[in-house]
Amino acid sequence: MAVEELQSIIKRCQILEEQDFKEEDFGLFQLAGQRCIEEGHTDQLLEIIQNEKNKVIIKNMGWNLVGPVVRCLLCKDKEDSKRKVYFLIFDLLVKLCNPKELLLGLLELIEEPSGKQISQSILLLLQPLQTVIQKLHNKAYSIGLALSTLWNQLSLLPVPYSKEQIQMDDYGLCQCCKALIEFTKPFVEEVIDNKENSLENEKLKDELLKFCFKSLKCPLLTAQFFEQSEEGGNDPFRYFASEIIGFLSAIGHPFPKMIFNHGRKKRTWNYLEFEEEENKQLADSMASLAYLVFVQGIHIDQLPMVLSPLYLLQFNMGHIEVFLQRTEESVISKGLELLENSLLRIEDNSLLYQYLEIKSFLTVPQGLVKVMTLCPIETLEVQVWMYYMHKMDSDEVWRTRNNKWFTGPQLISLLDLVLFLPEGAETDLLQNSDRIMASLNLLRYLVIKDNENDNQTGLWTELGNIENNFLKPLHIGLNMSKAHYEAEIKNSQEAQKSKDLCSITVSGEEIPNMPPEMQLKVLHSALFTFDLIESVLARVEELIEIKTKSTSEENIGIK
Repeated sequence: MAVEELQSIIKRCQILEEQDFKEEDFGLFQLAGQRCIEEGHTDQLLEIIQNEKNKVIIKNMGWNLVGPVVRCLLCKDKEDSKRKVYFLIFDLLVKLCNPKELLLGLLELIEEPSGKQISQSILLLLQPLQTVIQKLHNKAYSIGLALSTLWNQLSLLPVPYSKEQIQMDDYGLCQCCKALIEFTKPFVEEVIDNKENSLENEKLKDELLKFCFKSLKCPLLTAQFFEQSEEGGNDPFRYFASEIIGFLSAIGHPFPKMIFNHGRKKRTWNYLEFEEEENKQLADSMASLAYLVFVQGIHIDQLPMVLSPLYLLQFNMGHIEVFLQRTEESVISKGLELLENSLLRIEDNSLLYQYLEIKSFLTVPQGLVKVMTLCPIETLEVQVWMYYMHKMDSDEVWRTRNNKWFTGPQLISLLDLVLFLPEGAETDLLQNSDRIMASLNLLRYLVIKDNENDNQTGLWTELGNIENNFLKPLHIGLNMSKAHYEAEIKNSQEAQKSKDLCSITVSGEEIPNMPPEMQLKVLHSALFTFDLIESVLARVEELIEIKTKSTSEENIGIK
């Protein structure tokens, strides 16, 4: 019945001109064709499509049948003989149908699936999609639309992390990455072959550039890379990364220019301008590119050999900062590897203090501290931290006395800003505990590093002022604070016995109606902080006493 209906519609349309086809004809053709597919009349449908007399009808109406045919091809339950017929029908529809309508239909079919069916759909439709786009005149728009749709679907697939997961490729991401390269290559070659630099060609370059940026972020930002085995070529992500970087060079954007452009407030390439949000995403892509080149060594031979290791470190610090701001362990690991790779290229004590004027040279160590405290990755972050410390020129400061900021009056002027209590002994020590601990640790370092006889820092000349303005008021403040909180603990314990709610004062703030058990936890935590400050203070004073005693004994010996 369905075949007869379809033949009836076709017979009526054969006598019409193309422009005379009505909307009703399109609808009836689609319904009858779908019924033929559903009822298994594939051989008859194939004959209708192959009939030369129906060429104009198929061109205008046949694209409506692509969806049902593709869904049958994606259904693994179909018999092999049926699948062969479906493939023949599909190939003919791609060859004969209106390419504009077919493009939209194929992209809709790519957007439909979820889960593991995403890769199955993409692998089936990439080649037909490429064929359809080649027929279109406005290729830049069509390619941009296709690549964006494909990438959006691929970004939904989980990225495999282990060798076993990559080998299994359960969701087909690795296969899709390889197929996507083959899909894109002809359009890259078209850009290379076109010597006219027309507006359309420039737009095509920009669409390919956008795709490369997106690919560098997903999946390459989180993808894991492994050492090449003897067989070689078995790492799909390394292959994908190599081809993407190759595309960049082919369309006129070699990676050195891309990496060193990172950090500018606004980036514009040809007709492609990135807005603020895109710039934020672009930072991830550029960081990924830097990692692929410097750590994985992909296309590193394109890098100019005249660039010094310090120059490369300076540029990579911005990319490292991007990595360490992320939360994924795989991404943070890449930041640590890139930093380690960059630091190993330079000599110890070669980072002068002027580098601290560059924002990333301050934010990267802060990121390292966060990684070490919140999400430790074995011991790599500690090792990289030590590398970073060894590259700084702090030892040179003591030997050469060339750095005025770390010696004499300049240092003392800085210490005056650090070694003081805002309100003297009345300062809220709990609220300022982090600052006080940092100040004490700095003072402890200076006392250990500098001897009274040398007095390179000028610390020992100012020791009396430091004791009067910082150490003694801190002692008094600690005694007052501990007495206050011990009294609060006593009150809280009494309230706990009576089962009453009461208010307590912490850091000058009254916290009302707190259960006694919680009160005690807060108060004991405060006392612990005071004990910690007191222990560091005691160690500082002990070191000062040892150093001054040693100096006195040396002077007596000299006399």
